[in-house]
Amino acid sequence: MPLDRFSGHAHQYATFRPTYPTALYEFIYSLIKNFDNAWDAGTGNGQVASVLGKKFKKVEATDISEKQLKYAAVADNIAYSLAGETTPFSAAHFDLITVAQAIHWFDREKFFQEVRRVGKPGAVVAVWGYGLLSINEAIDPIIKNFYVNVIGPYWDKERKLVDEAYKTISFPFQEIPCPPFSFSFEWAPEELHGYLTTWSSVQKFMKEKNSNPVDGLMAAVRQNWKSGKMKINFPLFTRIGLID
Repeated sequence: MPLDRFSGHAHQYATFRPTYPTALYEFIYSLIKNFDNAWDAGTGNGQVASVLGKKFKKVEATDISEKQLKYAAVADNIAYSLAGETTPFSAAHFDLITVAQAIHWFDREKFFQEVRRVGKPGAVVAVWGYGLLSINEAIDPIIKNFYVNVIGPYWDKERKLVDEAYKTISFPFQEIPCPPFSFSFEWAPEELHGYLTTWSSVQKFMKEKNSNPVDGLMAAVRQNWKSGKMKINFPLFTRIGLID
């Protein structure tokens, strides 16, 4: 069963987590033959599922956090349910299976077995995530120091897989080379503060220390903030393949 690090701040997660670029979805869609059924595993607040629902006839979206699912975007063709790596779905059912910024929490061997069971032959498996954000030469070292030295000890060991851009995870499918993707947003300081507070390491720090370390970080960041909103850049990495 995946670790649940987000139920305690599900509302913040739904409010501040970044959305993914259209170019990523378009690339994935270009690999798919039929748009009948999709499964978004580790759906969280349904961010990916809501996009897939505009393309597929039916989307199954699963997560282990009931609180996260309460904030999920509702649509007639999206069914949300509590599930981990194993599901009640029928065999050879899905044309696309996605996992966004969550595969590092999974028992991947068990999950990939389930993917092979419920995915159609030739179905697409798309796993992606994003790494540490960047803003500019003045702010980036401040955030990197916070990431490594202030909250570094509070990251779960699974975070290392994100830092390695998922390159080290086993991916037992016919892998497809992907173009590079990135995405960015124009954020005010309050939005950056909200996003950083959703980090699982920050939440663990807050529980232990009874204070939010992002407050001190943002005091330093604001000294180098040039305007009302600034461009926040995220590197995005993918592992995409076909079920044999």
